[in-house]
Amino acid sequence: SRAGAKRRKVKVQYQDRETAIRPDEDSIGSSEDAQIKICPPHPGYFGGLCFRCGKRQDEEDVPGVAFGYVHKGLRLGTTEIDRLRGSDLKNLLREKKLILILDLDHTLINSTKLHDISAAENNLGIQIAASKDDPNGSLFTLEGMQMLTKLRPFVRKFLKEASNMFEMYIYTMGDKAYAIEIAKLLDPRNVYFNSKVISNSDCTQRHQKGLDMVLGAESVAVILDDTEYVWQKHKENLILMERYHYFASSCRQFGFSVKSLSELMQDERGSDGALATILDVLKRIHTIFFDLAVETALSSRDVRQVIKRVRQEVLQGCKLVFSRVFPSSSRPQDQFIWKMAEQLGAICSADVDSTITHVVAVDVGTDKARWAVKNKKILVHPRWIEASNFRWHRQQEEDFPVKVKKNEKDKENDVAAATDAANGKVKEDDVAAAATDPANEKDKEDDVAPAATDPANEKDKENDVAAAVTDSTNS
Repeated sequence: SRAGAKRRKVKVQYQDRETAIRPDEDSIGSSEDAQIKICPPHPGYFGGLCFRCGKRQDEEDVPGVAFGYVHKGLRLGTTEIDRLRGSDLKNLLREKKLILILDLDHTLINSTKLHDISAAENNLGIQIAASKDDPNGSLFTLEGMQMLTKLRPFVRKFLKEASNMFEMYIYTMGDKAYAIEIAKLLDPRNVYFNSKVISNSDCTQRHQKGLDMVLGAESVAVILDDTEYVWQKHKENLILMERYHYFASSCRQFGFSVKSLSELMQDERGSDGALATILDVLKRIHTIFFDLAVETALSSRDVRQVIKRVRQEVLQGCKLVFSRVFPSSSRPQDQFIWKMAEQLGAICSADVDSTITHVVAVDVGTDKARWAVKNKKILVHPRWIEASNFRWHRQQEEDFPVKVKKNEKDKENDVAAATDAANGKVKEDDVAAAATDPANEKDKEDDVAPAATDPANEKDKENDVAAAVTDSTNS
């Protein structure tokens, strides 16, 4: 019959997509009676037709979620989404894999418009270097978009090793054409992502990312992103990435009046940079999740609890008290840095006592700072907490000393920076310092860009106002 032919056509087109999505074979009927018995509810639509019964979608009834990144015109109902996620979960656990959601800009790459290239970058011939488009290189020209893109050091090895543990998605606020071009650079053989590239046009909520667009269970999803506020509903799944600023325009965008890595002809070190650090964290999360010694069934385990556990190990055993880091009118327990320290496993206190291990301050002249010195407690700058958070490891406190202020202006700057930190307006500082390799020592004095300095060389940070603390988008 004509209706039966329609159903068969939809079925064939749907299956030809080579996705994990498959209609229920038993649901394909050949009579109107079967159609009424099986649908509604319709599991979803493909090209405007129900992929189970072939009925055309009612214009007034637009259920479910559109999965245009899988195939244009694909819309799935809630029941079908749940079925697919359940099936995907079984397959993943059988293969001992989890899901990894990867942001692009400032996480895996950094891009700039050609007209935004600084004079210094132009003089260094950065555009000429990119125009060569070496497939094994890291700097590329996107001709059709008039853009340059720099791959973050270690990204290729990161993707290769992560693919053994995770099914990977790209999820960006960039547009579709841009996302696809970057995916081609990161995955030229199309072995990592396939069609799993989600862009801003796929999002169901403006300026927000959500796991509703991912055909996988939230309990096995890990997110890598440099921006926390876009994941309001999924913060427990998120591993916050230190931003990668390579181009001058990126530094300007985030308010850094400093030379960029490109202008300094420097870059993060790949071997122990941000991506290498996070790869180690991901390996640990994967190992704990699939630990055979745990009696809980795999299907009942939750990666969010594993992330929480690993994060709490970072500052475990530390008891902190803060000194003039927060506005006097605020409630310390509500402040961003306080909450971050607790998430890292530290105990935070409003008062000093013999059990305190660290006094966190920006001025050595406060009562609590002097108490720390007198009682041989560790006196440390708030940046120490930030750095430990990004590096997922307790950083050396001596790399983040509280300095003696030269004048009142210095005090005002540090108080302002600490106030920003208290409100979540932290700008990522040189917490990747250990992840960078300055070209030569004489350039270090001006090298105050994020991810471009070494926290061990505190003398280079006096002018690093931006480094005091992480961007408001991370609050």
